[in-house]
Amino acid sequence: MRVLSGIQPSGKLHLGNYFGMMKPALELQDKQAETFLFIANYHALTSVQEPSAMRSGTEDVAMDFLACGLDPRKTVFYRQSDVPKVHELAWLLSIVTPMGLLERCHSYKDKTARGITPTHGLFAYPVLMAADILAVQSDIVPVGQDQKQHVEVTRDLAIKFNNRFGETFKVPEPLIKDDVAVVPGIDGQKMSKSYNNSIELFLPQNELRKACMRIVTDSKSVADKKDPDKCNVFALYRLFAQKEKCALMAARYREGGIGYGDVKKELAELIWQYFSAARLKREQLQANPGEVERILREGAEKARQVIDITLKKSRTAVGLE
Repeated sequence: MRVLSGIQPSGKLHLGNYFGMMKPALELQDKQAETFLFIANYHALTSVQEPSAMRSGTEDVAMDFLACGLDPRKTVFYRQSDVPKVHELAWLLSIVTPMGLLERCHSYKDKTARGITPTHGLFAYPVLMAADILAVQSDIVPVGQDQKQHVEVTRDLAIKFNNRFGETFKVPEPLIKDDVAVVPGIDGQKMSKSYNNSIELFLPQNELRKACMRIVTDSKSVADKKDPDKCNVFALYRLFAQKEKCALMAARYREGGIGYGDVKKELAELIWQYFSAARLKREQLQANPGEVERILREGAEKARQVIDITLKKSRTAVGLE
């Protein structure tokens, strides 16, 4: 079974990225799956158009994944821009892509509704995403609910291409894990770079503590009984604390006598300890950027070996070879 995941270098990775995408992707590499993971810097160009931000963001994502446990011996880890043949494949897919299919994509409509300038890149984003997936002949694509439609578009394009030009692509399946929690941000909305409400993975300890202290709560006093299931602080706390510790904290909420400030301080300490080994690894990688570059280039070479075969097959199918 071949699995593909990708993430954009469009800002510092945060707790929502970790629990929503990173941790599930890292768990896959220890299962019986051939895992491909790429840094989607072509896709990020729709929102990141400052060259220095793109370069530093790409390097940050690479270091974050390696620090958190990505093993390049088990996962093909590469930059999207190091395999530019995906763009040729995107063009071949575009000839079977109905305009109406792209016009119905929620992501495009949501982003333009938020004031993002509508461009061809933003509009054609799902075709490039389809090329990323189909280029490696992926069986499974782990995605959040918000990206499910893009995998459905990929399936449609693979089927249309296969029907018109002959069997060329595997038709992938989305993998949506129901048990992946929606991680709340500081304001209680889903944690997102777009909402400016995130807690980054590798903040300095004092900044991490300040971020946790800013988490929005209700106005109940220390003495009041509280509902842990309706508390943003507890929703984050349960991601890091052991089961027994969570149960004890939930009981203290319901009994009263504990203030949100105390829970926030404890949460900050839990987060700091959880990422302590990853933080040390990241510092080592930051001191040796050549090692990060070597891993990405070796990953790109492995990816190209697979993608070259797919592209040759696609070019032959349409009559270019």
